[in-house]
Amino acid sequence: MSSTITTDSTELQNLIQRFQNYKTHLRQHFPPKSSAVLVCLYQEQREDKNELRVILTKRSSTLSSHPGEVALPGGKRDEEDKDDIATALREAREEIGLDSSLVTIISVLEPFVNKKGMSVVPVIGFLLDKNAFKPLPNPAEVEEIFDVPLEMFLKDKNRRAEEREHEGERYLLQYFDYYSEDKEKNFIIWALTAGILIRVASIVYQRLPEFEERKPRFWNQPS
Repeated sequence: MSSTITTDSTELQNLIQRFQNYKTHLRQHFPPKSSAVLVCLYQEQREDKNELRVILTKRSSTLSSHPGEVALPGGKRDEEDKDDIATALREAREEIGLDSSLVTIISVLEPFVNKKGMSVVPVIGFLLDKNAFKPLPNPAEVEEIFDVPLEMFLKDKNRRAEEREHEGERYLLQYFDYYSEDKEKNFIIWALTAGILIRVASIVYQRLPEFEERKPRFWNQPS
């Protein structure tokens, strides 16, 4: 059993400090292909401890791009978006009905780059009161809204890796299996989404993952 709590400011301040200590390398301009995702964290009482969790989606199976895959709320930058934060918050509102006024933005990390050259910028936000969020999935884009513990992305349990090759370079594609008791379903978090969450978890918990990461070079991420 779990119960959502309204978090006091201590955990939020701790998170802000950890991200301030992390040396980001922010871009100065938007590349032609630009998108942003919202890594929305919140604190919840689970059994005998408080844990940080992150909100994820399962994409609609009717989408032309990555149908049925697990993703962070987000998408391509619109002309009216003034920055990556605006893109991430707008997309989260459109996809899962998350009111941006509920989210405190903590940080913006350096972008990941996928094989198609799309820049994906992780925007880190914190939801102080999970009870105030009433999930409303957009059926054209989202089949499921669920959440997972952030710390799982540093653990070897329920993880597997597949070696891939791109332009002569071998790298590991990480997969995390998660069974949601609330949904009574199993979800697989992998590829770029898993990579982003490994990075975020490493910053939050200030330690490296228990496993070899070996990120693809085209992600253009610091080691």
